Amino acid sequence: MPNLKEITDGLRSRFDARTQARDHALQQSRALTSLSAHTIRAIHREEFEDVEQNLAEMRQVVSVLKEFLADYPDLYFAGYTQDAIKEYVEAHITYALVQGAPFPTPEALGAEDAAYTKGMAEAATELRRRALDILRKGYSQDAEALLEAMDEIYTELVTFDYPDAVTYGLRRQTDVVRGVLERTRGDLTISMRQHHLAQAMEALMEQLHLQDDSTQA
Repeated sequence: MPNLKEITDGLRSRFDARTQARDHALQQSRALTSLSAHTIRAIHREEFEDVEQNLAEMRQVVSVLKEFLADYPDLYFAGYTQDAIKEYVEAHITYALVQGAPFPTPEALGAEDAAYTKGMAEAATELRRRALDILRKGYSQDAEALLEAMDEIYTELVTFDYPDAVTYGLRRQTDVVRGVLERTRGDLTISMRQHHLAQAMEALMEQLHLQDDSTQA
């Protein structure tokens, strides 16, 4: 078998290159996931300068990841890689929604359709935290606007009636959005009622105060 060594050397070389690509993909995916978590936290803290820096860094990581895995599409479409890109999409969309900016497109983010739609779903659930932070200070139209954004996202996502093999679990994620949406709607309704009750009591107290002043006069 004079050519066996030549064959196995070629196999070994390709496996070495593939392993290096996989290790790089795992490292970059972990970095992307970590950056996304820090970005979401900064959004809720309104540290928007940090958010902008993180988003720029994340875009660079995704660009490098796509370039490095160009010869290994199966590694690019592996679960850990696409999950990290989903987190990257979530951070971008959450920031856009909080800022009242247009949705970044899948093309602008360089994200695959399944990762984009799942990132959109997770961004909708992040809006609940933002809305609750606002409601803790009292009822606000800003919280109402966030609820409307969540509702619009859910209304669109629920129409994506495709097999999980195509959307990679979007249906389950959409069900999560529905639950979060309904809980947030309930919280907003309670806050609105409390707001209206407080206004009514304030008006009543003012009226009673005026009547008391009139009687004393």
